[in-house]
Amino acid sequence: MTTPRDPQSDPADGAPLHAPAPNGPQAGAGSAAGGLPAPYGPRAVADAAVGDPPPPQTAVSPGPPTADPRWARPALLALLLATGVLYLCNLHASGYANSFYSAAVQAGSQSWKAFFFGSLDAANAITVDKPPAALWPMALSVRLFGLNSWAILVPEVLMGVGTVAVVHASVRRRSGHGAALLAGAVLALTPVAALMFRFNNPDALLALLMAVACHLVVRALEDGRTRWLVWAGVAVGFAFLTKTLQAFLILPALAAVYAVCAPVRPRKRFAQLALATVALVVSGGWWVAVVELWPASSRPYIGGSQNNSFLELTFGYNGLGRLNGDETGSVGGGGAPGGGGRWGETGWDRMFNDDIGGQISWLLPAALILLVAGLVLSRKAGRTDVTRAAFLVWGGSLLTTAVVFSFMAGIFHQYYTVALAPYVAAVTGMGAAALWHRRRETWAALTLAATVTATAAWGYVLLHRTPDYLPWLRWLVLVGGLTAALGLVFAGRAGRRVVLAAAGLGVAASLAGPTAYTLSTVREGHSGSIVTAGPASTGMGGGPGGGGGPQNGTPPGADGNGPSQNGGFPGGGPGQDGFGAPPGADGTTPPGGAGTTTEAPGRGSRGGGAGMGGLLGGTDVDAEARELLEAGATGHTWAAAAVGAQNAASYQLATGEPVMAIGGFNGTDPSPTLAQFQQYVKDGRIHYFVSGGGAGAGGTGRGGAAGTGAASRITAWVQSHFTHVTAGSVTFYDLTRPTSEN
Repeated sequence: MTTPRDPQSDPADGAPLHAPAPNGPQAGAGSAAGGLPAPYGPRAVADAAVGDPPPPQTAVSPGPPTADPRWARPALLALLLATGVLYLCNLHASGYANSFYSAAVQAGSQSWKAFFFGSLDAANAITVDKPPAALWPMALSVRLFGLNSWAILVPEVLMGVGTVAVVHASVRRRSGHGAALLAGAVLALTPVAALMFRFNNPDALLALLMAVACHLVVRALEDGRTRWLVWAGVAVGFAFLTKTLQAFLILPALAAVYAVCAPVRPRKRFAQLALATVALVVSGGWWVAVVELWPASSRPYIGGSQNNSFLELTFGYNGLGRLNGDETGSVGGGGAPGGGGRWGETGWDRMFNDDIGGQISWLLPAALILLVAGLVLSRKAGRTDVTRAAFLVWGGSLLTTAVVFSFMAGIFHQYYTVALAPYVAAVTGMGAAALWHRRRETWAALTLAATVTATAAWGYVLLHRTPDYLPWLRWLVLVGGLTAALGLVFAGRAGRRVVLAAAGLGVAASLAGPTAYTLSTVREGHSGSIVTAGPASTGMGGGPGGGGGPQNGTPPGADGNGPSQNGGFPGGGPGQDGFGAPPGADGTTPPGGAGTTTEAPGRGSRGGGAGMGGLLGGTDVDAEARELLEAGATGHTWAAAAVGAQNAASYQLATGEPVMAIGGFNGTDPSPTLAQFQQYVKDGRIHYFVSGGGAGAGGTGRGGAAGTGAASRITAWVQSHFTHVTAGSVTFYDLTRPTSEN
């Protein structure tokens, strides 16, 4: 087998060198001294696939395959097709999913100005409290195919398939086709990934862009070309326009790895990083600059901010507040490190607890073990060893994101953990391949066995948390995993068939639990502001940060014993989606009874209740209310106004007409003021006011006393000056008909 050239650098000055002779003194990581296996040519890949002895260890690090085996491309296509089919199954059951975002998508499909700003309504009263990049693909789809569940959610499915493809491509270049298929399967079958790649929150696009950024940095580490690093900066910039500061969590790891490991001179490395930073600022900052320079009087109010400023929103409430819990406008911060709090317990074990473990942590112990193993294997490699750098890129992104998630004291929800899924998958695929090719060494075989044992044992624990869901499965996972581990202990001495059987059984046992949870996820509809994957666990009782899912189709809090899953506490503040992603209304399809709790279609839907005062659950709009608003929309800018964005979204989706969200997401934003609202009414721009709503209608505005917020003053003024009418079960105030005493 011919060893391809791999650019190396002298440790002293970083100058590129020719690849060393195969058996020369600088063989590095691929030498017999203790590195990773040689590049995967076609025979090497085939040998690895059937369990033949590992290829000769001659190169510094594995590189891209010189030729693909015949099965590689069909296997990749099968993986992507299976992922797409899985994620498309029962997609319609989620209806509008998170109707907060669906209303903004609807607005963007009707108005290019609303599209650009991310407005909640086509008349551009107020934006959602985050940048609009995640809304753009869905809004374009709705423009093409009309407003329906499929037009909104299929773009999210495509993002999921794309993320699997990116992870596969990155792992294949360093570890071969078998490892890439394993990584792709791990990602596709992660329960929280199956949830969020079928949902319209911004996390799907964020996960895709973060995976792209990691892949491009690894490409840049292969040959030192500037263009790869610049494109990585562009990916992170657009990730900022997706979910603001969460996009920057992996930057320290990416920058540090490139600064140390790039195969070019130090001066060029830092110049490249500077160019990538410029690309990040331009790609992520152009929209911010336009918004900040645009006259405030002619653009929508920036939802979630107190001063109509996106920068304030980004670096205040949606910035440091997420980390330290000091969030202006929130119902309260999270827990102190190591303690409990409104958004769940913080601490090193947060990713494994009852609330979050079943979402993401199935392969997390394996990924951590395999990350250490990969770094041990490459410990003697040269500075520029690309495989070690790839472990550092993906593993560093995993660790930094997991640490921040574990200790952030602000608002946190289970589905944020989809950001970890690509990193877990990539590290698992690369680490498993590295140990597999060293399996004849006792320590490598024992490490493989320990990895499978830990994964099976942890899978048993997670499955035990849902004791009524497939109770037999946890025993199969445990027994199968331990049996596979026993076989892998003797991988260096057993026959090929025995070793292959043990490896196959280990993979099956490791993926059985997350596969079951994923299938449970795709069978059900999901809607609302806080959604979870899989069956409801015993520890997910429905409070903020816990959420969970309704058991037997009953939303937490429906029995009066606890808060709704949809946030659970009043006045949770805009952007409860963390890092600038707000929760929205419950997202069901429009018809129903106004002012009532709604659920997504299907049994056991996630996100059931209407929350406190309708803050998080939105409303169900019946036919009479819809007909009233539709008939009165002509000649008015807004068919109606409602306190709280989720309420406004429900009526807007039902009628197709713009509905003003007074006070933004939770009714506490100072937009519009009472004077502005009075002027709108005087000018005949709003027809109806919807009685009832979120916390701002009678609750506490940010920094103010109960009942003193702008939404409360507007409500009081409307009720005392205008005639009310009833449609269905809802009271509307006709703003064109003052009471006789006025």
